Amino acid sequence: MAGSHTAKEFHYHVRSISLPCRLHPSLPKIEKELKRLKTWELASSHSQSEDIKAGLTWLAELYNCVEELVGCPLTQQALLRHEGKHVEKPLDMSVCLLDMCGSARELLSLVKEHVLDLQSALRRKGVDSSVNSQICAYICFRKKAKKDITKKLKALKTMENGFKSYSSFPLLDLDHHLLMVINVLREISKITISFFRKFLLYICAQVLKKNTGGWSLFTRIVSTGSDKQKRIISEMGDIDNVLCTFHRCFKKIDTKTDLQIMKRKLGELEGSVRELEAGLDCLFRCLIQQRVSLLNLFTS
Repeated sequence: MAGSHTAKEFHYHVRSISLPCRLHPSLPKIEKELKRLKTWELASSHSQSEDIKAGLTWLAELYNCVEELVGCPLTQQALLRHEGKHVEKPLDMSVCLLDMCGSARELLSLVKEHVLDLQSALRRKGVDSSVNSQICAYICFRKKAKKDITKKLKALKTMENGFKSYSSFPLLDLDHHLLMVINVLREISKITISFFRKFLLYICAQVLKKNTGGWSLFTRIVSTGSDKQKRIISEMGDIDNVLCTFHRCFKKIDTKTDLQIMKRKLGELEGSVRELEAGLDCLFRCLIQQRVSLLNLFTS
């Protein structure tokens, strides 16, 4: 696997530094966070919000550690000796990652907006045709969002392919410290791309294509379904299934029971979205700070 190969390469270059005193103190923390994120990366692709929040937390911690390494005098001195070379690609990648993070934040904001509208309509009017219209608007939004997500996943693939040329240029003329910094920047960019892929797949969600048993089938799935069924449907998939089934079986639902299910699921999703928004805001600030630090290195 390409990712694991690069990790080994990074590990090799770090260990090849002949003077232990030159190792930056942030390096053990960087290795620890990278290892944790690579384990997270290989976990099931059907992530829940808790998985995404954990990835966000660890990724932000990794960026903070890398910030210490990039900003240290040894890095600045090494880049001065090479006239700022080898920073161009990380700079280009930082723009792409910032754009992707901005898109993810915007997508979450739209999800939250639609969820709040639905909650408000349910509190004001209960179950009526206006609520059903609001559900139609949410379903249309989700369909459009999934098309946009497909495009963003392709963009991530293009970014990933860009690492082939990034990894191929000769580095034999670099000193050990600068080589280590370049490898770290490669690894953090790769793991960030992997995070955004998981995030988009979580937002895209797995939706049941057909509920032949109507609304009561949904009730069984979310309330008494097997552990396997629950694992493969994220919170996004849950609410999509709720609303799609509600829309199809509008006149047949058990108002007291099924309305409570919908309200509960909307509340859970709102809470998850708010926490993910806070995590993405933190990551966005980390990405901006890294870009500023790289620009400072490039122009120093």
